[in-house]
Amino acid sequence: MISQYSGISPKGDLILLQRIGEKLKGRSFLHINSTRAGGGVAEILHRMIPILKDLGIDARWEVIEGDERFFDITKKIHNSLQGNFENITEDMWQYHYEVNRRNAERLNLDADAVLIHDPQPAPLIEFRKSGKWIWRCHIDVSNPIKEVCDYLRRYCERYDSAIFSIAKFARAMGIDEFIIPPSIDPISEKNRELTDEEIQETLNKFQITKDRPIILQVSRFDRFKDPIGVIKAYRIVKKYNDCILVLAGSPATDDPEGEVVLNEVKEYAADDPDIHVLLLPPFSDKDINALQRRATVIIQKSIREGFGLTVSESLWKGKPVIGGATGGIPLQIVHGVTGFLVHSVEGAAFRVRQLLNNPEMTKRMGEKGREHVRKNFLITRQIRDYLSVWYAMENKGESVLEL
Repeated sequence: MISQYSGISPKGDLILLQRIGEKLKGRSFLHINSTRAGGGVAEILHRMIPILKDLGIDARWEVIEGDERFFDITKKIHNSLQGNFENITEDMWQYHYEVNRRNAERLNLDADAVLIHDPQPAPLIEFRKSGKWIWRCHIDVSNPIKEVCDYLRRYCERYDSAIFSIAKFARAMGIDEFIIPPSIDPISEKNRELTDEEIQETLNKFQITKDRPIILQVSRFDRFKDPIGVIKAYRIVKKYNDCILVLAGSPATDDPEGEVVLNEVKEYAADDPDIHVLLLPPFSDKDINALQRRATVIIQKSIREGFGLTVSESLWKGKPVIGGATGGIPLQIVHGVTGFLVHSVEGAAFRVRQLLNNPEMTKRMGEKGREHVRKNFLITRQIRDYLSVWYAMENKGESVLEL
C-alpha cells in the first residue's frame, strides 16, 4: 500500500516512514474518537489505519458511544474551548466522565500506544492499563474559556504527551507537547483524479449548471464555519459577477447543532435559485471531489478552525483558496501565493472577485498550492510524525533521524 504513494509523496517521507515502521512492527497502536462518520478526524482515521497495518503495526480504531445528552455536553465543551461561552455545570462534567467510564468497561484499552482524539474521550485516561497515552487536540484552543480549559486539563495533564495542530494551540501542561498538522490522502476517493464524465455526473445529480462560475464552501454546518458570512460575501460578488454559490456538507454524529445551523442557512438563502445548500450523506467523497474540481473559487471562511482539511483538499486540486485568517488555515494558505487570508465578509467578496476576474493568476496560485500540500500535508507525512512521536517517547534521547 505504501508503494502507491511513490511518485506522489516526498521520497524522504516514504523512506523514514518505512524505517520507523520496521522499528515498531508488531506493536499495537489504538486510536479512539467519538464518531466514524463526519469531520476530518474520522476521515483521516479511515485512511490511516490500513496504512499502519500495511507497515506491520497492529492498529485499531475504537469509537466511544454516547447518548444525546453526552454529545450536547461535548459540543458545549468544544464551543467553549474555541472561545464561545457555554454554561457547563459540575453535573454535566460528571456525566461526561460517567459515559467515559462506561465506555472504558466496554472497550479494550490495552495497547502499546493509545492516541485519544479530542475532548469527548479525554477522561479515558483515568482507566489506562498500559502503554504510552497521547492526547490529540484537533480544535482551535488559541483563546479558550479558561474555566472549561482548566477543567479539561485535569485529564490532559495525566497523559504522557499531547499533540496540537499548530504551535499557538499548545498549552503549558507539564507534559511533552508536539505539533503535527493533519493531512489528506492523495489517492483516496475524495482526492483522486476524476474524469470529466465523473464530474458531470455529480453536477447533474445536484442540478448545478456548468456554464457559470461556481463559488464553493465545503464544511459541516457549524457557526464557526460562518456559512451565513459566505452567503453575504456571495451577494456582494453577485452585484458585479454572474455566479452561483454551493454550500456542501455532511452531518457528524457527534454534532447535535448541525441540523439547527443547516436550517438557519436555508432560511438565510431565502430561496435564491443560485444558492445550492447541499446536505450530503456521509462518505460522499466522490461528489465532494467533483465539486471541488469544478469550482471556480473555493472559500473556507471559518472564524475558528482547528485546521480545515477542506483547504488542503482544494489546494491539492489546483484551486487557490480564500480562507479565514484563523487556526490552522494560515499554515495552508500562503497569502498571495496559494490563496488569500481574509478577516471580513467584504474582504472575502473582494478576493473572490479578484480570482474570478484573473484566471491566469488563479491558475498560477493553484499550481503553487498543490505543491505546498504535496510537501507538507499528505497523510504519509502525518503517519511519519505520529510514529516518530511514539518512537521518541519510548526511546528518550535517540533521534528518529538516526534510524
